[in-house]
Amino acid sequence: MRHKHGYRKLGRTSSHRKALLKNLAIALIKSGKIETTLPKAKELRIYVEKLITRARLGDLNAHRVVFANLQDKTSTHKLVNDIAPNFKTRNGGYTRIIKTRMRRGDAAEMAFIEFVA
Repeated sequence: MRHKHGYRKLGRTSSHRKALLKNLAIALIKSGKIETTLPKAKELRIYVEKLITRARLGDLNAHRVVFANLQDKTSTHKLVNDIAPNFKTRNGGYTRIIKTRMRRGDAAEMAFIEFVA
């Protein structure tokens, strides 16, 4: 049973999971909307919303913390300077997950994840 278990393992090692979430977050920040499997989208929501909450401060330390997690200068700059200021007055709930379809190959549930406008 997974009572009070903190995260989804997604069938990966910890380093692979960390790299996956980082790359999904970069893709989401660059395009604003991506399609992925539902468990990945739910885990990505947690990861990205923590980054946005930190990026809302907009100071140098916020840049450093976000860059330490993303390791991508353009995504960090876009998140701190363009995306996060839109959520200054919003207390969480920065992303939206929309279930779309069942993937044909393995019948995995797919979903869009996007920023709330």
